[in-house]
Amino acid sequence: MSKKTIVACVGEAMVELSFDRPQQQIGYAGDTLNTAIYLARAVGPETQVEFVTVLGRDAVSDRMSAFIASEDVGCARIARHPERLPGIYAIALDERGERSFSYWRDQSAARCLFEDGFAQLDGVDLIYLSAITLAILPHPVRLSLLAHLAAHPARVAFDSNYRPGLWEDAQTARAVTEAAWRISDIALPSLDDEMALFGDTDAQAVRTRLNGWGVRDGALKMGARGPISLDPSAAPLDLPAARSVVDTTAAGDSFNGAWLGAYLQGASGDQCLACAHNRALEVIAQPGAIIAR
Repeated sequence: MSKKTIVACVGEAMVELSFDRPQQQIGYAGDTLNTAIYLARAVGPETQVEFVTVLGRDAVSDRMSAFIASEDVGCARIARHPERLPGIYAIALDERGERSFSYWRDQSAARCLFEDGFAQLDGVDLIYLSAITLAILPHPVRLSLLAHLAAHPARVAFDSNYRPGLWEDAQTARAVTEAAWRISDIALPSLDDEMALFGDTDAQAVRTRLNGWGVRDGALKMGARGPISLDPSAAPLDLPAARSVVDTTAAGDSFNGAWLGAYLQGASGDQCLACAHNRALEVIAQPGAIIAR
């Protein structure tokens, strides 16, 4: 029997309050958790998706863990903190389906991730994380994690997912994110995040910069304009436009999960882009971060 490929998605799982959707007021989400769920839906039994985080020892954490497991995402690498609880966020939508968030996460259990080392990443073949993962960690832990990833035999996939309010300042965010890009094998950024953080003028400038830092595998997400490959030799794809936009929550996260799923199954670059784009279109046409299977 061949060995399973183990993918670790690293980050924070939060309680989601959705006041605009009374039929589903409480859920569980988070950027890398969303990606883990959509990745698990995109792969076969030869791949095991694991979520790496810290939860509490409370009833809400137990329910969150049960939800994660129900989506065929492994929980064996989830640590439990004796005192802290999961973070919470509330989501509000405007008439175009664009979302805004309010957070209660300053003392969340996930902020203690990797305080005792990196054993949660042992034996993993691919590690996926985002700049949100890095932003919530104390700065010394961030730097230790990046050093560990640079030496780790696993491939690293990264999404810059820039949220200014999580960082001490823009200079720190730029330095840490650049360091993450330089050790990444797969890049899944969004154009608006890269332009805001690094001052790039357009998509070509983003691709050129990331290629210069050694990243050629992956995709640049550009919202309604659709994604492009980070491979400068790849021809543009004619991808369908969104027919309906109900809720853009997890559009990028679902894209990342589907892209990685196709990639792990040996799909071509064009196939990865098409699979990921089509999944994101499905997600934004329905309410919530995690749509029904």
